[in-house]
Amino acid sequence: MILGIDLGTTNSLGAVFQDGEVTVIPGRLGGKLTPSVVSIDEDGTVYVGETALERKSIDPANTISVFKRAMGTDRQYEIHGKKYRAEDLSAFVLRSIKEDAETYLGQTIEEAVISVPAYFNDRQRKATKRAGELAGFKVERIINEPTAAAIAYGIDKREDESRYLVFDLGGGTLDVSILELDDTIMEVRAVAGDNFLGGEDFTDVLYRMFINKFNIDETVMPLKTLTHIKRQAEKCKKEFCEKDKILFSAVIEEEPMHMEVTLAEYEQACQLLFERIKKPIERSLRDAKIRLEDISEVVLVGGATKLPIVRRFVGRLMGRPAKVEIDPDEAIATGVALQAAMKERNEDIKEIVLTDVCPYSLGTDTSIRGVGDSLESGYFDPIIERNTVIPASRTKRYWTVRNNQRSVSVDVLQGESRLASGNLLLGKLTVPVPPRPAGQESITVTFTYDINSLLEVIVKVDSTNVTKKMIIKGEDSVYNDEQAAERMAQLDYLKIHPRDQEENKLLLLKAERMYEEALGDLRPLINRAVMEFESVLERQNGSEIQHAREDFKDALSHLEVLMEDQLTHDYLDDPEE
Repeated sequence: MILGIDLGTTNSLGAVFQDGEVTVIPGRLGGKLTPSVVSIDEDGTVYVGETALERKSIDPANTISVFKRAMGTDRQYEIHGKKYRAEDLSAFVLRSIKEDAETYLGQTIEEAVISVPAYFNDRQRKATKRAGELAGFKVERIINEPTAAAIAYGIDKREDESRYLVFDLGGGTLDVSILELDDTIMEVRAVAGDNFLGGEDFTDVLYRMFINKFNIDETVMPLKTLTHIKRQAEKCKKEFCEKDKILFSAVIEEEPMHMEVTLAEYEQACQLLFERIKKPIERSLRDAKIRLEDISEVVLVGGATKLPIVRRFVGRLMGRPAKVEIDPDEAIATGVALQAAMKERNEDIKEIVLTDVCPYSLGTDTSIRGVGDSLESGYFDPIIERNTVIPASRTKRYWTVRNNQRSVSVDVLQGESRLASGNLLLGKLTVPVPPRPAGQESITVTFTYDINSLLEVIVKVDSTNVTKKMIIKGEDSVYNDEQAAERMAQLDYLKIHPRDQEENKLLLLKAERMYEEALGDLRPLINRAVMEFESVLERQNGSEIQHAREDFKDALSHLEVLMEDQLTHDYLDDPEE
């Protein structure tokens, strides 16, 4: 049996599909949610979940929470002189869920499918997989949280062709995904998000309101007291799910302090968070090239969407109430369990085809012309843009920048920063080039990205045909080196540049022939049509090329008619010919 796990910032939980339905695994203390909190005492005893959360009040210095936000980074947490990374602490949480599941199900569980925010980059996904392996799992699949939520809601079972916006606001991350259903295919059209925005930030607003009201100096206040205030803020935030007014009470230096807050006041104080929420929603719609009115349903998942101010804001922004049929805390784990059942080929589950997109752009480090026509290095040039439907292959050409340059290095980068240094380095390829004047040697770089998190990079020196290739495997890839190479060979058809594909080349050759045969004002018209089509080919977007090809074909047909009319007119004007 494969365990599905929602590894969250604030809470985590596991679920399995058995006897035709999903069962959320209860924890050892009875609750379904395991707080993503780890505490270690001076004897080295590790506490996880509810117990660790309680210890946080009395021993905050040796209790860590919200560490998911540091996944894939170099940050280390020191507890009793020992340092831990975010994946180490996550492994404690995952191991606790594993033990609870094995106790509840009465069997050993060796494999898990773990969810991650869709907006996690390659390094963060690798850290998540490492955490699972440290916990004793075989982790062969990682699934994006919004996709899991869509499966949980049964979007894949709808008969109509519809578009859905999945709004996933958890304890520490925000994901917005637009999915489109077409028969048995669920296609992710766009993803956007904020890996540092979630329910913890809404708690922090109340915490700040209290701190500011009573002019509390955090630099001199004991950590235990600050932890007490934060705990009360979390409690009051949850009360807003049922009340329009709360009483925020905390004991500061043995003196009780009280602050009344209305829901309207709290909502006003959260305006900056709402502005941050709005940006990924707008970005996902823009990247998917979809209008707001084209969205059929809005689905809310993640514990922070229980807040009425969040639901109200999303509803106002989308112009309709959002859909909340499944407990937001359990929706992702439910979907992950269903995905695990699909992986097991459970006969009770209909497997669906999931297409995905690149959450971040993939590109390389280039030089550009700066002020005074000088070359400035260190700029990011995207080759596969974010939210490109995968599998996809894109090709670009680059030229040498120095006289007698003997090699060219291609940094493989992931991200959206204008500067190369602001993006994640995935790998590097270096090829030798003949020493010639700057700009007279070129290389062709081809990126091919697969839904199984395989990225193939091919660098070819155009003058010598020397070629180097590497395959970068993401942590949610299930392929070994041999299988990865075989899979990339299957995608060779994608690596042909659109301008070299036969159906496009045929039209370009036809246009070339027509240009040679045409006279007068028709030549500029043919030339303009060719340039417009070639500009689309250079963008290498399959669906865009398909539409452009039909338009180009129609334009050439129309121009052929005009050429025939021109010939007929010339003949009638000069009957001796």
